[in-house]
Amino acid sequence: MESRVLSGATAMSAGLIRLRKPTREFSTIASFKSTKSIGDVGGGGNLIWGRQLRPALLLEKSPMIKISSGKREILKPILAAASSSPAEGSDSAGEAKVGFMEKYPALVTGFFFFMWYFLNVIFNILNKKIYNYFPYPYFVSVVHLFVGVVYCLVSWSVGLPKRAPMDSKQLKLLIPVAVCHALGHVTSNVSFAAVAVSFTHTIKALEPFFNASASQFILGQSIPITLWLSLAPVVLGVSMASLTELSFNWLGFISAMISNISFTYRSIYSKKAMTDMDSTNLYAYISIIALIVCIPPAILIEGPQLLKHGFSDAIAKVGLVKFISDLFWVGMFYHLYNQLATNTLERVAPLTHAVGNVLKRVFVIGFSIIVFGNKISLQTGIGTSIAIAGVALYSYIKAKIEEEKRVRPL
Repeated sequence: MESRVLSGATAMSAGLIRLRKPTREFSTIASFKSTKSIGDVGGGGNLIWGRQLRPALLLEKSPMIKISSGKREILKPILAAASSSPAEGSDSAGEAKVGFMEKYPALVTGFFFFMWYFLNVIFNILNKKIYNYFPYPYFVSVVHLFVGVVYCLVSWSVGLPKRAPMDSKQLKLLIPVAVCHALGHVTSNVSFAAVAVSFTHTIKALEPFFNASASQFILGQSIPITLWLSLAPVVLGVSMASLTELSFNWLGFISAMISNISFTYRSIYSKKAMTDMDSTNLYAYISIIALIVCIPPAILIEGPQLLKHGFSDAIAKVGLVKFISDLFWVGMFYHLYNQLATNTLERVAPLTHAVGNVLKRVFVIGFSIIVFGNKISLQTGIGTSIAIAGVALYSYIKAKIEEEKRVRPL
């Protein structure tokens, strides 16, 4: 009897020793997964590369599954931490409940892409319709951010999601990102109000060119010649489209170019701001700071005109109820499509995101032309197509280079 007790105790201690190593390995995987950069949504700066392994699957294939039922109780906290608890009433140690998102990841990712595109198209159409009777882009930009901030505050109040703490160090890192986000957002809206939506998005196709230039000449990073060559059709296409664009004016063109530069600097600053904060909280804090930045220029530039005749003219044209509801929904669509874009980018690899982002721009340009009946010349259509094709080529090459960089150390 004593020998059986001793052998049982020895087996138990050996099992506990074997449990410690996988725990350390799992914590290493978790720490690798938690850190992300606050990059440009459009440029894929806040991507988490590749598919993330489910900790439950790692444990299922581990030798620990062969231990006795008494030892299986020790595994429960680890599985709980991995958000994958053992199935109730099951005798096999590796079995776990699989949710819908884990069971059908491709379907869920496809739904995310669809909603990202849908909300983006609806936002651009409604936004332009508002500018047709209320041409005040600084104020509308504030409304976009204000509705999003209210949405975030309500979400925090009910714990969906739980508000992440913010310290002074994180705040200093986020302020430059938020300021560039605010400037890029406002100048984009100035361009949307001044020219056709399709033309603004064609100009914004130059954003990769500014990103590559900043990386080469400001950050000192070496850009492969293949990337520079892929940008040639982008520049050529935008130039062709601009020369014959029927809605062209310098305010819309220059504002869209400033937007490109602003989002480029946002990408630069975001690379210096590394955080383990989840994307929902991260975008909420950036929106709050950006709102504070946007309010003063809106009051100074458009305040007197709004009080004198801006609000009264809009209400006279569409009515008070429609005016308020349009502003509310355009702000809601703006926040949701940006938030959904961030969540979508976390689910896919860089190459998938690159293709998706190009297709999104094609959808927005195509639907805006159809809805508003914008007449475009043949040269403008060809130039826009060349520019979009160049962006697709650039995105593909860049994504392949990034994947090679990540795989090489392994």
